[in-house]
Amino acid sequence: MPFEIPDNIHENTARLAWLLGTWEGSGKGDYPTIEPFEFRQRIIFQQDGRPFFHYMSTSELVDAEGNVIRPAAQETGYLRPQPDGTIEWVMAHNTGIVEIWHGQLHEEQPRFEIVTDAVARTATAQDYTGGKRLYGYVDGDLMYAFDMAAMGQELQPHLWAQLKRA
Repeated sequence: MPFEIPDNIHENTARLAWLLGTWEGSGKGDYPTIEPFEFRQRIIFQQDGRPFFHYMSTSELVDAEGNVIRPAAQETGYLRPQPDGTIEWVMAHNTGIVEIWHGQLHEEQPRFEIVTDAVARTATAQDYTGGKRLYGYVDGDLMYAFDMAAMGQELQPHLWAQLKRA
């Protein structure tokens, strides 16, 4: 594998060791209530031997030439894989949204899919009711897609990105 599995990794997180580290890359976004956009993103998955990963993500909107337009989404949280292959993920956003996700690790491939189990919003957060995310390790890259239900719209594609290990 093109990455090292830490000696102190907890057995619950070992199947997700491919996520560990810093990832950087770009993606695209679209939704019926906004104009299509491009973004640059940095994601960090770290662990300290306990049965979870700490997750941090920052992104910036960019123009067609890759120049930064402005800062965009920030997320942080804890990815908590369970011995039975299920996943719990607690995530908070700079936009005033907190989510609890759940899902299942794929048995044979380095990928997983999660869906929201609960969403809480502050009084000033935009309308958001749920989502679905798919993460996968493809040819050494981290790829993901995020489908969203928000602003009165049904669940549909919103973001997709390809990130390389930094």
